[in-house]
Amino acid sequence: MVAAPAAAPGDVDEALADFQGHLNLIFTRARSLWKESAARIHPELQPAGYKLLTFIAREGSTNAHQLAERFEMDKSVVSRQVRMLEELELLQSRPDENDGRLRVLTATPAACAALADIRGSHAQRLRTALTELTPDEVRVASKVFRLLAEI
Repeated sequence: MVAAPAAAPGDVDEALADFQGHLNLIFTRARSLWKESAARIHPELQPAGYKLLTFIAREGSTNAHQLAERFEMDKSVVSRQVRMLEELELLQSRPDENDGRLRVLTATPAACAALADIRGSHAQRLRTALTELTPDEVRVASKVFRLLAEI
């Protein structure tokens, strides 16, 4: 097996700058998608509430403390978003059986159904966008995103 020649530092810098530029575009598109998706669920739902709701639905249940930690948000922001989600009947809360100071948060069945519909349309968009990639290339891209998420 022959090792690939080392890339010149300028080539690496240029490739990283290109990568970072595309990553910025992805973040911009993600913010737009969160806004669109939030509006599909409820016209008053904010993107921050949508992100919290998707996490709660994926986890099954959580509490406000875990949300604040996970999303690095101020507890007051999480509290306002949770209250809004409850008012929109997208979230239910009950006392934690182990710690009465905490509330266990779960997505309502209606919220879960709406999120499943949105996930389906997002998956179709992603599938369409990635048609020219092989499954192995998609796995490599997934690995890149996993590594970036761990920074």
